[in-house]
Amino acid sequence: MPAFRRWSAAAGIGLLAVSTAAITAEDVKLLRERPAQERPTILIVGSGHFANPGNDLVNDHVEDVLTERRQKELTYVVEQLATFRPTHIAIERAQSTQAALSRHYLAFVEGRETLSRDEGEQLGLRLAAKLGHEGVFAVDWNERPIGDVAQYDWPAYGRANGQKDLVSALVDPERTIGLVPLDRQTIGAWLLELNHEQTLAANHRNYFDIARIGSTAQQPGAHWVASWYGRNLRIFNNIVQLTNRGNDRVLVIFGHGHAYLLRQFARESGAFRVVDVADVLREP
Repeated sequence: MPAFRRWSAAAGIGLLAVSTAAITAEDVKLLRERPAQERPTILIVGSGHFANPGNDLVNDHVEDVLTERRQKELTYVVEQLATFRPTHIAIERAQSTQAALSRHYLAFVEGRETLSRDEGEQLGLRLAAKLGHEGVFAVDWNERPIGDVAQYDWPAYGRANGQKDLVSALVDPERTIGLVPLDRQTIGAWLLELNHEQTLAANHRNYFDIARIGSTAQQPGAHWVASWYGRNLRIFNNIVQLTNRGNDRVLVIFGHGHAYLLRQFARESGAFRVVDVADVLREP
């Protein structure tokens, strides 16, 4: 192909892009351009898993939340969260399961099913029913990452390639920072401590050591951390899609490992006005 024709094709594509942009630019709503008064308000509550499935890197033990004592504490927490007046409640449930979640919520409201130990149900569904919401939103995404799964398996790589001690240190609960045991404190006090800025930041620092696992040629630790960021971006996008109305108030209940990034994304994107957990949850 002559050089002129190659240039013409490229120029044509460029002109098309400019023309299309000129037609649609005014219709595009960018998050970073939202005026403060048009941003929905968001409250992100990071929680330990009440019914821990054992899927986390370091798993906490949480006392059965169905005991009389813990149920009273949860009732108080739900009453406190109700003062936030959420218009939308989002929980850590795969977005692909929305239909099943909606059926379960309706059955719970009608008294045909009970709540599981899951924090999304104990807090989110219970609060939604208290406020008369039509449903709760599933906004999680946790599917297989792109490419060969072995590229993300940093524990296996580290143990087989001279970084066994680093892997052991990373999965040692005694050396994992930002974890807060429930122990004998109330669930409300526990959630407050989990959501302190210092606690969330400390927990997030663990990922930088995971990223060290690898070599010049292979970087499974960095790949895994990149996929963690990617997952949280997908979750955040799902939350953004719930509403763009400035008078809406979104409550998000998620594993506390996600809270640091979700709060960061909410602030830095300009999509939301962020409320601190300590401004809503208060101990009696």
